[in-house]
Amino acid sequence: MLEVVLDTETTGLSTKEKHKIVEIGCIELKNQIPTKNVFHEYLNPERSISEDALKIHGYTEEFLADKKTFSEISDKFINFIEGKKIIIHNASFDISFLNYELRCIKKKEIDNSNVIDTLEIARQKFPGSQNSLDALCKRFNIDNSKRKKHNALLDCELLKEVYINLIDQKEPKLNFEILESVEKNFNTEIRTLKKNLRRIIKPSSEELELHKKYIKQNLKKKSYI
Repeated sequence: MLEVVLDTETTGLSTKEKHKIVEIGCIELKNQIPTKNVFHEYLNPERSISEDALKIHGYTEEFLADKKTFSEISDKFINFIEGKKIIIHNASFDISFLNYELRCIKKKEIDNSNVIDTLEIARQKFPGSQNSLDALCKRFNIDNSKRKKHNALLDCELLKEVYINLIDQKEPKLNFEILESVEKNFNTEIRTLKKNLRRIIKPSSEELELHKKYIKQNLKKKSYI
């Protein structure tokens, strides 16, 4: 099963104020194990960044000025997430921004039924507790010391670990194809061993002659007792 851990950073908190995405990070998982497929883009929002957002991620308008727009990377992004479950912490926030950007360029919106919200999972498992990404990292002993400011790709790395702990899949899933191969080889070796155990091995003429000599010598020794 293919999944995508996804996070965004934005110019502000609300699409109603026409705030936009400035960074998208995605990490692909196969059976909860990271593949080598990663999607990461900084984006030029073509608008100002709120002071509150700047404090969170630190991306200035100058830094983003020469980056691609969402429209320019949209096809690449859509292809990356297509047909995969999307793992997001506080999904309503990120999905609202992604769908706003997609509507602006007349692209198909992301279906919420294809999204897994780790915040909702955490609230169900730990009702009444702090369930921010940082709080969950602390709960599961995940090192988030590099998270001085929000960064979409770093947050995806942390969320990947949180997600695996939340669904109690702390160890990578076993590769059943490998297991079947090992079991098949083991069974073959057992059958071979049983076959060899049933086989009657006859002594050679040389071995029989040596045995006779051994018996004869030992009988002579006993005659002197």
